[in-house]
Amino acid sequence: MCAQLPAPWPCRVCRCTSSSSCPPAEVCLWLASFDESAKETNGTDKSIEPNLCGKPQELFATGRTHTGFAAGPPSSTPTELSKPSTAGTLSPLSKLSLAPSNKITYNELNHARFEPGTEGRPLAYFVQTGGRFLYASAIRLAVLKAVVSLSAAADTLAMSSLEVDLSGIEEGQTITVKWRGKPVFIKHRTEEDIAAANNVNLGGLRDPQPDSERAVDPKYLIVVGVCTHLGCVPIAGAGNYQGWFCPCHGSHYDGSGRTREGPAPYNLEVPEYRFLEDGQKVMIG
Repeated sequence: MCAQLPAPWPCRVCRCTSSSSCPPAEVCLWLASFDESAKETNGTDKSIEPNLCGKPQELFATGRTHTGFAAGPPSSTPTELSKPSTAGTLSPLSKLSLAPSNKITYNELNHARFEPGTEGRPLAYFVQTGGRFLYASAIRLAVLKAVVSLSAAADTLAMSSLEVDLSGIEEGQTITVKWRGKPVFIKHRTEEDIAAANNVNLGGLRDPQPDSERAVDPKYLIVVGVCTHLGCVPIAGAGNYQGWFCPCHGSHYDGSGRTREGPAPYNLEVPEYRFLEDGQKVMIG
């Protein structure tokens, strides 16, 4: 039976069901197209004679083969079956492509495996396994590098904290120390300074905050010496409130480091700190 005609259809040319004696599939399909043309034109099947099984040479002898096919010799005699199919009709190949079929085509090449004893199999497995180990090592190094870069160095940790001895600061005196590249003011306040810081109407402050939240020990006020307006360094013991005064744009801070006048929007920052066991030292940071 012709290779391009699905079972159980008989051959369109020789009307047989034997695959061993049919002419080549290209010849059958080409002749079948003239068979359809003859039926549509004359109403009868005058194209070819049936029962040509086992006689493919007679097809070539009748001159019904296409001159362009390599399946048979070219024909020098014109035939009456040279009329092509009319426009708007499907060719036999198109009709066959639309025919339903229960056959499942499975491409074995997509799921090919090495057969036992194949010479290239050990090398291929070795290369694949080695590549996986290389990829895993590269990922491990990248992860370790990222983790190490996130951890702070010892010198950085040392700079993040600062221990200051308070025993040398006289009452009413203000000292400046450097912490994380910023100036830090430490003031040993007097009883008058503490009383003045607590005797303030918080409702009239731009950034209201009680003095008890800004000083762990009322005797010592520790603030970052950077103006909250544009980052200048205020002057200690100056201004209208005897706290700090920023000469850049005229911001005034009181004895608790709270903004009272000028463009500064917030109070001076209070860093993290804690007093050590003896009470005479403080750890900033």
